[in-house]
Amino acid sequence: MSKIEIIKDIINTIRENKGLDLVEDVTEQTHLRDQLELDSLDLAEFTVRIEKETGVDVFADGIVQTVGEVLERIS
Repeated sequence: MSKIEIIKDIINTIRENKGLDLVEDVTEQTHLRDQLELDSLDLAEFTVRIEKETGVDVFADGIVQTVGEVLERIS
């Protein structure tokens, strides 16, 4: 599974738990808050799940806004 697919699966788990529709596609330009509707609590969960999968805390060096920024940090 590619890194972007891992990110998409995590996003869909969070969205599903909130009762939101699943996303079919995410790109490097996809914005976590504006397009995926993740709030602060969702981003905290996202961080924990990404760190569990990759061993990287994507917010350790500051805020990330897009899927591409997450990919940069976990690469």
